Amino acid sequence: MTPSMEQRTLGDGGPKVSIIGLGTAALGRPLYINETHCEDLAGAADPESLEARAGEVFDAALAGGVTYFDTARSYGLGERFLGHWLGRLGASDRVSVGSKWGYTYVADWDPDATTHEVKNHSHTALRRQLGETRAELCDHLGIYQIHSVTPDSPVLDDGAVIAALGELRATGVRVGLTTSGPDQADVIRRALKVEANGTPLFSTVQATWNLLERSAGPALAEAHDAGLGVIVKEALANGRLAGAGNRADVAHLTGWPPDAVALAAAASQPWADVVLSGAATVEHLQSNLLATKVMLDGDPTLALGGDAPIEPERYWAERSQRPWT
Repeated sequence: MTPSMEQRTLGDGGPKVSIIGLGTAALGRPLYINETHCEDLAGAADPESLEARAGEVFDAALAGGVTYFDTARSYGLGERFLGHWLGRLGASDRVSVGSKWGYTYVADWDPDATTHEVKNHSHTALRRQLGETRAELCDHLGIYQIHSVTPDSPVLDDGAVIAALGELRATGVRVGLTTSGPDQADVIRRALKVEANGTPLFSTVQATWNLLERSAGPALAEAHDAGLGVIVKEALANGRLAGAGNRADVAHLTGWPPDAVALAAAASQPWADVVLSGAATVEHLQSNLLATKVMLDGDPTLALGGDAPIEPERYWAERSQRPWT
């Protein structure tokens, strides 16, 4: 029996899921932009070692009450690792799984690669990647999301893609999108107007929100009010809110580690249904899960004191410069 964790309904008619979910961006490939990722892997970055590590983190997540798991075609072998683990689990009806299409992992485990993933939101890419996702996750796929929609992507106006996603929805898979960049709010509001067969297409939206980058908050509230499930990604700002720096006194002042406080601040938003942990080790995951115990007084967005929000353009410009390690 999975230990209890607060469960929230992921959108109108959606599944009950744990308030803290687990993302696999840092588990399925040898390089990622999170701080300390290289140290987390401790040199064991071959596929076999990564799958063993991922299985340990998945086991710890389930034991800690996590019931939502997030992956993507571009997360290296993340879908495969998760699919294998679910097959061994033998009771995968205990968890919900979301994946994403639209990016292809092209680094092929090369530590010197200059390009790690390539974006393609075409109808052809959707058909190809949906087949690949089904091959890896079998019947475990519950939500399929367009990966990282930005204003320059024509995908929300592509009739062939919208029709294909409507067909997918008719099979029982919920359809969503994720957003990135300083114009997340605009994309979310556009997505709320997209219909397939006369009804709103999207059931979920996944967006970056953290104590440094809060600009999507009002649009996420609108999406939640419209019945979409809201998934928060990068609540730790790729590790920037988990380390020391001006957060050195957080544990002393609150009694909780900075990562747990930052995740709790995201989870306290009234529109948030799931906040993803991006942990790559069991130790980090267990620290992240302490967020479920953190009680924040007053305005939760003030939780980490000196970490005031910064302009979205600056935040995303800095993020784009982060090295893959």
